[in-house]
Amino acid sequence: MKHQVVWITGASSGIGLALVDKYLQEGHKTIISSRSEEILLELKNNSERPEDVYVLPFDLSKQDEFEKLCEKAVQAFGKVDLLINNGGISQRSLAIETKLDVDKKLMEVNFFGTVALSKALLPYFIANGKGHFAIVSSLVGKFGTPYRSAYAASKHALHGFFESLRAELYQNHISVTLICPGFIRTNVSINALTGDGTKLNEMDDAQEKGMSPEECAKIIYKGIEAGKEEMLVGGKEKYAVYLKRFFPGIFSKILRKAKVR
Repeated sequence: MKHQVVWITGASSGIGLALVDKYLQEGHKTIISSRSEEILLELKNNSERPEDVYVLPFDLSKQDEFEKLCEKAVQAFGKVDLLINNGGISQRSLAIETKLDVDKKLMEVNFFGTVALSKALLPYFIANGKGHFAIVSSLVGKFGTPYRSAYAASKHALHGFFESLRAELYQNHISVTLICPGFIRTNVSINALTGDGTKLNEMDDAQEKGMSPEECAKIIYKGIEAGKEEMLVGGKEKYAVYLKRFFPGIFSKILRKAKVR
């Protein structure tokens, strides 16, 4: 990859933060976004190259602002080459115990927020004759698991939308990479919503034992550089995708017995 301008959402922690570090290490300029301007400014100031970091805070649920946000993003360094849609929230609650408002919030942030931001930037990519969307989905974008019904639905929806978009934009030289992490050692479960909309405030055992965000970022970077359409990232849990594809009955039995939270 030539030195590019990369816009990363959900950049204040976890995979997003690790991606910011990785792209800066490789000499790229980064636009960093999340809800917390204070954290983003701290990250910029602590960076070895703060001049190559532009802070652009926003909330994925406030989509009326996205057109102006995209204008600011392009103006920051004169262009945007790659948008990594990493921002979002997870869930840890049974479907029957989850309020509909919580289901709606998960879809609003994870699906509609990501789609709205991408569509706001899309005219610029088309006019520029190139561009790249990378979407951090999840392994549950490939199959649903207990306690994650609306979260899995939002990630499944991202696959459907961006696979369609990829086919539509092929002639415009605009690429789409779907990234499906498994258990990565981040705070995603701590910040996950429970049935009433409050945070879980607990670290999943599997999450705690998962791949480091830094290793995950390295794999994502290489995959995007290689122009991959889809990537599975993680440990042995990623093979569940193939188990479901080739042995769906066995996979369903395993899933029913799995102790996941």
